[in-house]
Amino acid sequence: MAKILIIGGGWAGCSAAIAAKKTGADVLLTERTDLLLGLGNVGGIMRNNGRFTAAEECIAMGAGELFAITDACSTHRNKDFPGHGHASFYDPEKVEPAVRGLLADMGVETKLTTRITDIRKTEKRIESVTSAEGENFDADVFVDCTGTTGPMGNCMEFGNGCSMCVLRCPSFGPRVSISAKAGGSDYYGLRDDGTPGAFSGSCKLDKGSLSRELQRQLDEEGVAIVPLPEHLVNKSKLTKKVCRQYALRQFAENIILIDTGHAKMMTPFFPLEELRQVPGFEKARYLDPYAGGKGNSIRYMAVTERDETLRVRGVENLFCGGEKAGPFIGHTEAIVTGSLAGFNAGCMAGGEELLALHPEETAIGAFLHYEKPGGGMFTFAGDAFFDHMKAVGLYTTDKKQIERRIADAGLTGRYNAFL
Repeated sequence: MAKILIIGGGWAGCSAAIAAKKTGADVLLTERTDLLLGLGNVGGIMRNNGRFTAAEECIAMGAGELFAITDACSTHRNKDFPGHGHASFYDPEKVEPAVRGLLADMGVETKLTTRITDIRKTEKRIESVTSAEGENFDADVFVDCTGTTGPMGNCMEFGNGCSMCVLRCPSFGPRVSISAKAGGSDYYGLRDDGTPGAFSGSCKLDKGSLSRELQRQLDEEGVAIVPLPEHLVNKSKLTKKVCRQYALRQFAENIILIDTGHAKMMTPFFPLEELRQVPGFEKARYLDPYAGGKGNSIRYMAVTERDETLRVRGVENLFCGGEKAGPFIGHTEAIVTGSLAGFNAGCMAGGEELLALHPEETAIGAFLHYEKPGGGMFTFAGDAFFDHMKAVGLYTTDKKQIERRIADAGLTGRYNAFL
């Protein structure tokens, strides 16, 4: 049986493992921390704007398992907030165990606290990889889903220092780019001022530390918008954050909270002393990052060059997903790229033709071929690419229309072709 090794257990790695397993391969997923989903453990926003279209395309193609979990674990559905429509908010504390259970039920072997630090290769092929503990893993095909966040040195140089985020580099070791180790070409994303990388765009507050009125509003409505006094408005943060779809003045002039079980605060950081000056936040406490009053994690420091099938350029048997595959923002973006990378890894291992998605046929295909004018990060959910989706007629919330689009492209159930 063909062997596939997925390195990195975030949303991209988990979706890659599922797609690879459905091709009939023997799949091992390694993750350097003790949790799956990576930054998905502090995320929670799905189906907003063009992400609805992308999710439904992926479902129609046969990769709906993870979307079914996030839908089932949503605290609220079909919610609007500034610049965004029909969003769902999932509870990360419910989602991670559900994803872990799904992988186990499918027969995907998962090894946590396993940080891959080195490789052995011959010419342009990876033969095996080695963990920090010295354990060797061989495979026929590999998928790099290690992400682009950290290590601590990047957060020190290009951010405000280690913010003690959920990735916990001091405890589990820094991220290692497998694509770079294998001879691929990594690059970094840029902020508007040319600084490498970008701050993660949100923080998680203990909902119980907020006023009873804010807790009630979040429980009942899913969203709370609290105007800031003028002296606390900091518009400069909008240019620093990764989530360009939230770089709207409303996110500088207000505190925007979203109910994901805890309270997701849509700003990269906010000094705690200032935050507690805002009515309703007098006792606020950060849950992630713990130093959210000072800064946040720095991302997009190790994006890799790849082709349209998500194979890393210069390495014959290495694919990539998530932020490794491009300056892509979001969980939906990680899931759809991970699914394609895992499926193609399985195709390569089985000697089958690789799948490429064409930009004229699907929103996902357009996303994978898109280059943002002037460079920078982009997403299905807003900013330049969402405008592009609307301009070329790819954005829709009509599920039947999306299913017809996938059928017309000959992609219905494609990810289940080997079952």
